[in-house]
Amino acid sequence: MQTTKTNWLRAGLCLLLAGSISTAFAEEETTEAEVLPKNLKVISLAIYPDQVKLGSPFAYRQVLLTGILKTGESVDLTRMASLESTSSIVRVSENGLVRPLTNGTDKLTFRFGKFKVQLPVEVSNLEVARPVSFVQDVAPALSRLGCNSGTCHGSRAGKNGFKLSLRGYDPLYDHRALTDDIGSRRFNRAAPDQSLMLLKTTGAIPHVGGTRMETGSEYYKLLRGWISSGARLDLESPRVRSIQILPSNPVVPRAGMKQQMSVLATFTDGEIRDVTAEAFIESGDIEIIDAEEGGLLTVLRRGEAPVLVRYEGAYAATRLTVMGDRSGFSWKEPEHYNYVDTHVYAKLQQVKVLASDVCTDEDFLRRVFIDLTGLPPTSDQIRDFLENELESRLKRKELIDSLIGNKEYVEHWTNKWADLLQVNRKFLGEEGSIALRNWIKHSLAINKPYNQM
Repeated sequence: MQTTKTNWLRAGLCLLLAGSISTAFAEEETTEAEVLPKNLKVISLAIYPDQVKLGSPFAYRQVLLTGILKTGESVDLTRMASLESTSSIVRVSENGLVRPLTNGTDKLTFRFGKFKVQLPVEVSNLEVARPVSFVQDVAPALSRLGCNSGTCHGSRAGKNGFKLSLRGYDPLYDHRALTDDIGSRRFNRAAPDQSLMLLKTTGAIPHVGGTRMETGSEYYKLLRGWISSGARLDLESPRVRSIQILPSNPVVPRAGMKQQMSVLATFTDGEIRDVTAEAFIESGDIEIIDAEEGGLLTVLRRGEAPVLVRYEGAYAATRLTVMGDRSGFSWKEPEHYNYVDTHVYAKLQQVKVLASDVCTDEDFLRRVFIDLTGLPPTSDQIRDFLENELESRLKRKELIDSLIGNKEYVEHWTNKWADLLQVNRKFLGEEGSIALRNWIKHSLAINKPYNQM
């Protein structure tokens, strides 16, 4: 009896501590309102898209508000601009996601300082019963909730006897797992709210994966609608052909600021749908960009990093550049030696970095030998180059021409390509690895273009 009392006391203490910890975390997550750095001055305000049309209960559109700065740069004002009046036909989240409420037309007015823009909004067909598509609606929702991830039911063996295809690549398998396994107990057509797939994801009954959504949320309504309409499978539905991420190659003026992204999916029937909420928008360098759900990026420090996006088997990417305070920067156009310099200098001008001075002949000699042949120059080669009385640019060009294609060059780049193509006796055998390496070496020796290789 004493042991039982002790266990109950421990359990009660754990619950109290858990409540305190949860409260503490909730307080920590409360952040101050986002503000624009004082030294950035907005001279105009733009909005994307220029109008919003929503034709179903689950449709939405991500709005992006962009401020144009005095310096010519742009800054994301989506969360800093205010909505002057609420609308009866749509609701707008703090991150600028517009969802429908009732049919009708309206104009939303967003303001930032003395600037304001209007957004025409039209909502229609909400009264029309639209069947929920397993392929276009349910599968993306399960992916966003994490149900078919590699750490959950999408793992090789599934979790707790329930397995889904990884990231939903096989809708037929997933539909059968949801509707046929364990005597079809995961859904209940007569009482959809009692469906196991809803009770577990909302935390109404124990779930190892925890609460994945709230009762009454958009995903809950979507999954409930699919169950109540018969849990049908529609393999003939149009699939995603491509996705686009906006804005393209954004430049953020300062570290610590945020950038909202938007993702549009184009389907095989030509329909274009906003899928920002379901798409996975991830950072290609977590030291520069921190990505949150919903496509909100926080930039951590000056630099450049890729932003990677995936949605239902389609992939896209863009590049985000984070600037620092470059006040007083003045670009000086350096001398161009070849067409590569044009692209390099354009990039340096974009990120506001002056080009370095041309290196000395001694530095150039060592760099070009190591880059092209993998070997440092010999003492004789150094003397011959430095004693050459030709103009520096001409003798450098001559040296490059003499190195490209020579014996050392071919051997060095054969090794590089052999590493890249994994020429390995363990996998190819001795004869196979020798044959492939010889083919690479021959291709380089005859100057075969890479696109032909």
